[in-house]
Amino acid sequence: MEFAARVRSIEISEIRKLFEAADKNSINLGLGQPDYDTPEYIKRAAIQAIYDGKTGYTTNAGIDELRIAIAEKLKRENGLDYTKEQIIVTAGASEALHIVMQALVEPGERVLVPDPGFVSYAALATVAEGNPEGVSLDTHFHIDIEAAKNAMGGARLFVLNSPSNPTGAVEDRKAIKALVECADDNGVTVVSDEVYEHFIYEKKHVSPALFSDNVVTINATSKTYAMTGWRIGYVAAPKEIIEQCLKVHQYCQACATSISQYAALAAYTGTQETIYAMRKEYQFRRDLLYGGLKDLGFTFSKPEGAFYMFVPMENVICNRILQKGVIIVPGNTFGRNAPDYARMSYAASRENLRIALERIEEALGE
Repeated sequence: MEFAARVRSIEISEIRKLFEAADKNSINLGLGQPDYDTPEYIKRAAIQAIYDGKTGYTTNAGIDELRIAIAEKLKRENGLDYTKEQIIVTAGASEALHIVMQALVEPGERVLVPDPGFVSYAALATVAEGNPEGVSLDTHFHIDIEAAKNAMGGARLFVLNSPSNPTGAVEDRKAIKALVECADDNGVTVVSDEVYEHFIYEKKHVSPALFSDNVVTINATSKTYAMTGWRIGYVAAPKEIIEQCLKVHQYCQACATSISQYAALAAYTGTQETIYAMRKEYQFRRDLLYGGLKDLGFTFSKPEGAFYMFVPMENVICNRILQKGVIIVPGNTFGRNAPDYARMSYAASRENLRIALERIEEALGE
């Protein structure tokens, strides 16, 4: 049987392979998923929506109340001015990225992605029949601004992810402004993936859309509210972009799940205390894992955000750690520029992180 080139040229995510094949006794530091349960007030809102019969299709772009709440959130937290007509509620940030790529990328057009960077960027650009092109990072895992500038000419999109998956790097205001201005000068649209915006420990989050209208902002409830399985994200962009994205969303998804939309409405309009508690705990876990790895001889920059560490190690060491029952993700999963690294997620309990460190020490001793 013949299959389309767009799917033959991509592979199933190595992260998902590791997750689904993991032994029950393994310590899983591989998956980017909060180990928290969804807050009770969000669950109650979903249950109430079911009892209220809100179980049918919603409008394609999402319920008005949720899009208004997202617009208010973007104004309050990010300083961005969007109306509900400039927002589409999607089935997670993954669908948001997909519909943006489908709406904006012509066959053969270049899509600049961080390398190393999140696995979906290059794959979704390929599915859109674009040509993903890696932009290198500096020694502290920040976007190499000069490399980005040199690559901008003739590109269609530039994907910016801060805080970063897999590195945990957070770009500062000066760097983001410089990248956005360079993109503007070259007619390149910036796609800003901000799903980890609330998990920053020393710096502050800066949204690229502060500096240009030619920016597509993507976010989700998944990490912020421990709602990965609810599958709610959104796209916020100028109306002309939203109109084209809506066409793709309409035919591939129709609408995000109605129950999840009402849960997300509660998340955005309810207390935000759970976010602060999660961030404080992730910072403790970051310091615990980072300190333990440093004591074992690993040398690398402390992550500034998200809940990942990108740790330099040879493949043989990575494999030994995996054999000891600690699931980590080899660096080459995230691009061509990091073959001798591994990503570790510290969205795991303190106890599990300590056990993982013990097993890693055992692996290093062999």
